[in-house]
Amino acid sequence: MAIDTRVPLAGSAPAPRAAPDEAARHGGAAALLLNVAHALDHLMLLVFATAVSAIAADFGIARWEDLMPYATGAFVMFGLGSLPSGRLGDLWGRRGMMLVFFFGLGASSLLVAAAQGPWQIFGALTLMGLFASIYHPVGIPMLVQGAARPGWVIGVNGLAGNLGIAAAALSTGLLVKYAGWRAAFVVPGLVAIVCGIAFARIAPREATPPARRAPRQLELSPATVAQVLLALTLTSTTASLIFNFTTNGNAELLAERMRAVTADPALLGVLLAMVYVVASFAQLAVGRAIDRYPLKGLFLAIVATQVPLFLLASGAQGWLLYGVAIAFMAFVFGAIPFTDAIIVRYVDDRARSRVAGLRLTVSFGISSLAVWLLGPFVKSAGFDALLLTMAGIAMVTLLGVALLPRPRAPATNEPAVADGGAHGARPALPPRR
Repeated sequence: MAIDTRVPLAGSAPAPRAAPDEAARHGGAAALLLNVAHALDHLMLLVFATAVSAIAADFGIARWEDLMPYATGAFVMFGLGSLPSGRLGDLWGRRGMMLVFFFGLGASSLLVAAAQGPWQIFGALTLMGLFASIYHPVGIPMLVQGAARPGWVIGVNGLAGNLGIAAAALSTGLLVKYAGWRAAFVVPGLVAIVCGIAFARIAPREATPPARRAPRQLELSPATVAQVLLALTLTSTTASLIFNFTTNGNAELLAERMRAVTADPALLGVLLAMVYVVASFAQLAVGRAIDRYPLKGLFLAIVATQVPLFLLASGAQGWLLYGVAIAFMAFVFGAIPFTDAIIVRYVDDRARSRVAGLRLTVSFGISSLAVWLLGPFVKSAGFDALLLTMAGIAMVTLLGVALLPRPRAPATNEPAVADGGAHGARPALPPRR
């Protein structure tokens, strides 16, 4: 794969503003559905972790920790599938790949609901992970294509994804209590299929795949490209490890550390959902800041704050733990927009899906170990050791951030095209200095 070694053209005149038309209106609706897709992507991958105690009881398994490794296949494929997904997004088309995402995610979630034992649920979750792998390398590049403020767009998209995590905690807790764990997969699966039908009708068609479009960025030196890719891979891998440990473990962490407060799974689901909702808004602040301030300094500050929060959480109980959980999740979520912002700033749109797919394959492939290790690790060492381990991983992330090139002005984004951009026609803005 040839990576586009370019930075955005500076000083180019703004493109003429297109009059509002049907394509622009449809582009706005497509952007909304792309954000909904991000919510569904994270929601579906976390239903199992939230419902694992109920599923284990249904299957006659004594401890939830013994069932948790059966979700590993979903997260392995979430990483490995990103590479072919990104390649197909650039070379075949992002709109078509998003249709595969919606319908495949919905169908596979219905298969999970039909599973009758651990190995059947392993197979269905693995298939779900494969379809879920499409979104990040395809949906996000489609969304930011032509955006005047890419940091803000990424921040809003990140908020949508994290609200999906919150919805997983809330909807799964309620559905498990009142309708059973299978309904927790059926309901969002049907929502995904309905969204796919809407996306097919609304999303603008692509005249040409992204890889065949004209380049819009000036070349970077090979050394700078290598430096960026190394920093991107290291930071996204360690950040994904922390993300998987927290989002897959928080439900049981609250159940253990807040046992004196409540043991009701529905109430715990509401409390966990509130953690994610409050923490998610950090991405809006970070997205806005990315458009205004140097990327490297912001990234360092966000990651550095994770370390003391994980250390504090390791010994906390009850409401103190709950408050600290909101804080550390705000900074875990706050770190998410940076990897996509780095890709937007340094990689031309023609190759963004492939570059995103490559880094996701590495980072998610390695971080899927977190899902496999979570149950056995907590069973043998406890959540205090897990939280201390995450503090150490955050320190490694700091080393990766330090590898980024010296701070420079945010990129001007290329003009949108009418064939498949999520925003419709937009003007191109000069770079912010």
